[in-house]
Amino acid sequence: MNRRTAIRQMATFILTTASCAEPEQPKKISQIGYLASAGPARESARAEAIRLALRERGYIEGQNIAIEYRYGEGKPDRLPDLAAELVRLKVDIILVAGGDPPIRVAMNATKTIPIVMTGGGGDPVEAGFIESLARPGGNVTGLTLLSRELGGKRLELLKEAVPKLARVAVLYDPTNRAQILDVKELLPVAARALRLTLQPWEVRAANDFDRVFAALNKQRPDGLYLLGGRLMNDSQKRIVGFALKSRLPSIHNRREDVDAGGLMYYGADTGESYRRVAYFVDRILKGAKPEDLPVEQPMKFEFVINLKTANAIGLTIPQWTLMKATKVIQ
Repeated sequence: MNRRTAIRQMATFILTTASCAEPEQPKKISQIGYLASAGPARESARAEAIRLALRERGYIEGQNIAIEYRYGEGKPDRLPDLAAELVRLKVDIILVAGGDPPIRVAMNATKTIPIVMTGGGGDPVEAGFIESLARPGGNVTGLTLLSRELGGKRLELLKEAVPKLARVAVLYDPTNRAQILDVKELLPVAARALRLTLQPWEVRAANDFDRVFAALNKQRPDGLYLLGGRLMNDSQKRIVGFALKSRLPSIHNRREDVDAGGLMYYGADTGESYRRVAYFVDRILKGAKPEDLPVEQPMKFEFVINLKTANAIGLTIPQWTLMKATKVIQ
């Protein structure tokens, strides 16, 4: 063996030994905060859809991401402390579920951690969360489900399903600013075009439902329109049960209500929208800034009819309306 070969072999041995001795660098685990107004049971469908979508993009809990869940359990006063916990944990992103209140709370808690809206709530521009859909500015981006803007279409579909529809009772929470705008300004425009009379009913607390239901039984409207919100969502079973017992056709702004026995739902395909949340997480973890990620509106919509409920209340839905449905529950 000549001297040059010996030196080359010695150098290779040293490099190999050094490489083997070098400690393996731990993989970075990104921390994702999940702040929700409701509890785990009500959030399960949304949380699971987001989790699966993240997995499809290569983000797996326990391997390269960790998700810290914080639930308000229907108690708004708990949200500030929960948001503060996520900020103290120095999460990389905060996903917000449950409409405007938790978004506002998250924004008050941090001006630097990216906040991703998962849908729900009012117009994020009008609410002051973002500057515009195209250029959000600040640290907030994500999804808006256009729930309020679809109110006129919901009334139209209810009228189509119930041709003799003339009077529609609207249940709303007067402490919700967005719902006041719906009842006072947006829905009346659509109702006039459809020659419908709206009968707004205030529900401020859970114990108001019995009073409102008793009044509705006396006045006998032709249909029921639900605006949603925390109070209505928490009382889902009572509302659906009343509509069934009173044989009252209802239209809802949440798919879950129709799965539980409500008559119809029209709105964004929430499953598709929740999966889209993973796109924003992916972009932000790869370095994109929220201010540069346009807020997205729904691209896919659902019209769901619960035919079991229609049969139970003695309603025959016209065939042309059934043909429009994306899903019929039988």
